[in-house]
Amino acid sequence: MATNNPLLSSHKTSDSGLQVLLHPMVLLTISDYITRHTLRQLEGPVVGALLGQQHGRDISLEHAFECKLVKGEGDLIVLHQSWFEERLQQFKDVHKAPALDLVGWFTLAPTSGPQSHHLAIHRQILHTYNESAILLTFHPTTIADRSATGGELPLTIYESNYEGETSGDGDKKMQIEDEESSLQLKFRELPYTVETGEAEMISVDFVARGGGNATAMDTTAKKPQASAKPVLSEGGKGTGKEEAVAKTNGSDETTLLSPEDEELIASLTARANAIKMLHSRIQLLRTYLANLPPSYLTTAEPPDPDSEAPAPSQHTEIDHPILRSIQALINRLPLLIPANRSAFEHEVLAEKNDVSLVAMLGTLSKSVKDVSEMGRKFGIMDSARLSGRKDNRMLGDNFLGGFGDNGVGRHAMID
Repeated sequence: MATNNPLLSSHKTSDSGLQVLLHPMVLLTISDYITRHTLRQLEGPVVGALLGQQHGRDISLEHAFECKLVKGEGDLIVLHQSWFEERLQQFKDVHKAPALDLVGWFTLAPTSGPQSHHLAIHRQILHTYNESAILLTFHPTTIADRSATGGELPLTIYESNYEGETSGDGDKKMQIEDEESSLQLKFRELPYTVETGEAEMISVDFVARGGGNATAMDTTAKKPQASAKPVLSEGGKGTGKEEAVAKTNGSDETTLLSPEDEELIASLTARANAIKMLHSRIQLLRTYLANLPPSYLTTAEPPDPDSEAPAPSQHTEIDHPILRSIQALINRLPLLIPANRSAFEHEVLAEKNDVSLVAMLGTLSKSVKDVSEMGRKFGIMDSARLSGRKDNRMLGDNFLGGFGDNGVGRHAMID
């Protein structure tokens, strides 16, 4: 951290004992906001509010939302107060259990710390909403250079305090009188840890893996088209059958998944990823145990450390805490096995039969629907055929009605 920033406190680390618990949902919201702001080439700074809880000296950052800004006095950028209060109340109404409140705000800043144009918004939040609000600064310039962050998140969290100017031992009476006017807002860095819930863990894993099968769609791409020339039959006329098939295939390729299908794919992908991760962890444990010294695998008691030790390149380094954790995990496995195994297998078989029966009923219902549709179409065609035959018969009777057996009609036509 640079030391020439006048807004940073002379105390490099905070002695207030505040501990910040940062949730991944906040990081996802900030990342999404910055991405949209950049791609849409929006003007103005990136500013948002942080919602969370404060229990004693622990502050949790659980949700975030972007803010609307306006120009205040002296062309300073501040929050749109009426809009901000309405949006904040909406978030409070939604997040009532547990109740969330405004605990700070976020913006973009260099690694050297907050800048002077950040003070207007910070003072507004301190004086109006939360006198102990914190500031989260995101450093987008360090994302390209990963070596600059050392694998850490490109952000810094600050608390603010009013500190007086350092003075000598001279006129202390004047110092006391001018204490209020000499106080300046200073920022001190706060330590933070990332805390993840079960739902957030699934969401972060889904986003990290790219949504399973998510791809960027090009809306300007041309859709598949049928062949330019229709297929002609021997008589020179286009049958149209091949063209219809081509159109059907083209429509199938451009059909998008429904929300239900996307949700099902996401759920199955998350479960498949969890199973793969479990399998990889089990394989890692098996490899670790297989590479232990033979004495650990064949004897009940560990060998004497003073005895001859195998070469490090041949066996895994012995770690007793890891071995105890593996043993504890193995001891908990019987808890996952049902007491009545036969009843459990019977219940699983019953559920499997129920699922198969539901699938069979669905297939049967579809078949009945197809047969009913075929019967309806056949009825329409048969009615049209009978109606056409009846019309032809009536036309023939009308045409031959004028020709009697005595030939009067024939003579009349000859005359």
